[in-house]
Amino acid sequence: MEFQALVAPSAYGTPRRAVVGWDSGRLAMVLAVLEARCGLGFGQRDVYLNVAGGLRITEPAADLAAAAALASSALDTPLPQDCVVFGEVSLSGDIRPVSRMEGRLKEAAKLGFGQAFGPSAAADNSPLPVTGVRRLAEAVERIAAGNWS
Repeated sequence: MEFQALVAPSAYGTPRRAVVGWDSGRLAMVLAVLEARCGLGFGQRDVYLNVAGGLRITEPAADLAAAAALASSALDTPLPQDCVVFGEVSLSGDIRPVSRMEGRLKEAAKLGFGQAFGPSAAADNSPLPVTGVRRLAEAVERIAAGNWS
């Protein structure tokens, strides 16, 4: 699946939040964590988040992918095309491991991805180079710097 995000200045007093293919409550939580733990401001910006292809995502493993797409748009810094991103984001800003990490990475390698960005524990026995992060703030810093290794 592919997350697409657009963060833009709001033209109205109340910023718009639009999400397609993902839970709007989960979007609100990820935005709150990005603001409180990472210093990214979304209060005066419209936020649009879309899961490409009409898919509907319900698992928490997509949290980091959504957060990375949002941070990438807010910071105007592109994410690498060959990078798969996964991990659960907690309210404290920690990146939690998800189920079947090794299987996810094997499948990503089969699909042609060249690198991964996810929980630190994912680096163990991975068929792909993994940039492991423990906190969302660390992930945002890496995105801002374009530092994936």
